[in-house]
Amino acid sequence: MTQTKSAILNFIGGEWLRSSSADMQDVVNPANAKTLTRVPLSTSEEVNQAVQAAAQAFESWKRIPPADRIQFLFRLKDLLEENFDDLARTITIENGKTLKESQGEIRRAIENVEVACGIPTMMQGGILEDIAPGIDEYMLRQPVGVVAIISPFNFPGMIPFWFLPYALACGNTVIVKPSERTPLTMQKVFHLLEEIGLEKGVANLVNGGPDTVNAMLDHPGIRAVSFVGSTPVARHVYSRAAVNGKRVQAQGGAKNPILILPDADLEMTTKIVADSVFGNAGQRCLAASLVITVGDEAKKAFIPALIEAASERKVGYGLDEDVEMGPVITPQSKERITELIQKGVDEGANLLIDGRGATIKGYEQGNFLNPTILENLALDGEVIKTEIFGPVMGTLHVDSVEEAIALVNRGAYGNMACLFTSSGAAARKFRNQAEAGNIGINIGVAAPMAYFPFSGWKDSFFGTLHGQSNHAVEFYTQTKVVIERWPKEWSRKF
Repeated sequence: MTQTKSAILNFIGGEWLRSSSADMQDVVNPANAKTLTRVPLSTSEEVNQAVQAAAQAFESWKRIPPADRIQFLFRLKDLLEENFDDLARTITIENGKTLKESQGEIRRAIENVEVACGIPTMMQGGILEDIAPGIDEYMLRQPVGVVAIISPFNFPGMIPFWFLPYALACGNTVIVKPSERTPLTMQKVFHLLEEIGLEKGVANLVNGGPDTVNAMLDHPGIRAVSFVGSTPVARHVYSRAAVNGKRVQAQGGAKNPILILPDADLEMTTKIVADSVFGNAGQRCLAASLVITVGDEAKKAFIPALIEAASERKVGYGLDEDVEMGPVITPQSKERITELIQKGVDEGANLLIDGRGATIKGYEQGNFLNPTILENLALDGEVIKTEIFGPVMGTLHVDSVEEAIALVNRGAYGNMACLFTSSGAAARKFRNQAEAGNIGINIGVAAPMAYFPFSGWKDSFFGTLHGQSNHAVEFYTQTKVVIERWPKEWSRKF
């Protein structure tokens, strides 16, 4: 079993530095409660040091032609491929998800590097001759400066890459702050970034907690902030950074609904929905958490099938063969999820499967829960509107598609909504009327490929431009419009 006790370091100005902070936090394997290492909660002075290094590097990095900047990304893509298995194992060890899920995460990270390699085309501006006689007008895209990326524990390898390759390719310099719960993956990624030969200060890594984040949000040298996390923290990041004059993209939480119509394929839908709800132990912003069956036939067919699928799901350590679901991240998370399950029961829901009290042989100290299903959540309760972030499926039953869509749209979140059906008309109505940024039709996790933005509406996103693809390019560039005249008499001088 691969583990590490090596120190977690910051990477600032091209050097690996030990933090001066005395405030440290254990990094714990959630499957066996063993301490992997300790992470420093870096100081505001260390944030300032990183900003100064990034600002200095920006002056030369922004002048490197885009076609030359992406050569570094080509090299990074090759290194990510060469270290694919090691990175995936590291994610499983520090996060708890299955090895297959970790491999999928790294694959998505690599896809974003590949898309960002198209920056010479994606970053192009536009021109219009003769907006008036002899006057031309054109628009340029230029980098914004030093940018900060603040990423969560649940995808320590993928989510930084929603932002990092685009920011670098556009000519910005970067400071990454990974989650203090899962810092090991970015340690390895930054060793790869060191290998590709970037100028010192172009890419920087600062570990830390909330105080470190606030120092970034307040620092006048940081021009843009990209964040993914819970909605309360996303709202804080958005408001505090915006007050300080920064552009912000802040992805928040979710309560993702899935609608199942009677004409949906039973076997396929059951498998996909169970994977959506219980994959990554429910710890992802695109995990389905509310299953709405439409009509009595759908309820009679799919609820028993989902109960069976949940009951058969193999829970254990993600590196063990055939495991389909790992632990949640911390004992506190497990306790919170357990309390929310009880809250759902207290509010009147029927407990069809109770995943509390799970014990995995050989991993008795792990943060394990088995899949749980709550039927008929109270519409006026807390659980139906709370992001549980655990392997818990809530269910509701309605009579019509219109009623189901109304339930979707009454929620405060708008990250994802999915529909399972064989009806094209129902699918068209759903994708048109459902108020969510990512829509799935017979898809359980509507995660956009890297060539599309990762969308999000309502309380699931604060800002205007999302991560990935052309949205990332627009976010990490500022437009400059030039209006130009060259009178003929001036030309005669030459």
